[in-house]
Amino acid sequence: MSFSLGLTGSIGMGKSTTATLFAEEGCAVWDADAAVHRLYDVGGAAVEPLAAAFPDAVVSGAVDRGRLRQVIVGDATALPRIEAIVHPLVAADRATFRKTADRPVLVFDIPLLFETGGDTEMDAVACVWIDAETQRQRVLDRGTMTVEQFEQILQKQMPIADKKARSDYLIETDTPEHAREQVREILRDIERQMQNA
Repeated sequence: MSFSLGLTGSIGMGKSTTATLFAEEGCAVWDADAAVHRLYDVGGAAVEPLAAAFPDAVVSGAVDRGRLRQVIVGDATALPRIEAIVHPLVAADRATFRKTADRPVLVFDIPLLFETGGDTEMDAVACVWIDAETQRQRVLDRGTMTVEQFEQILQKQMPIADKKARSDYLIETDTPEHAREQVREILRDIERQMQNA
């Protein structure tokens, strides 16, 4: 019997780094973004259906994310159609992981966990967070997006205060040491729950 822990947070809050900390503590980690990359790659399950719906978005047998973004910008109906293709494939990938992972604690790294209702499949949810100024600085320091793009992503995500309020555990990612300490405390708590179940 394994325990399913949802891991969420907003952009730039340290979720991927925290997922790595859980992996280092012996948890099996499923990453929603990595699953999408697998589905979009050559031979991935999303390539054929997306090529049929949006031929311009597929280049050399793989989904080109830049072209897919252009399709979404140019066609208001594109995003729901893309999601209707991709979401069930991501769910199937997650289900396969759940069946095959052989660790006591399974961590599901899902940025839009609450937004997509994925929290209902979890035994508990941990939310990573940091103050808004640090978040903004981290994202802009990466040099991969403009302030406008960052603001657009924030608009699509549930406010962090709401995510924190709905979560069972909070992980403040102010320092790597503090984050690791909180991850270990969460795992101790889960272990206690599993022993008492």
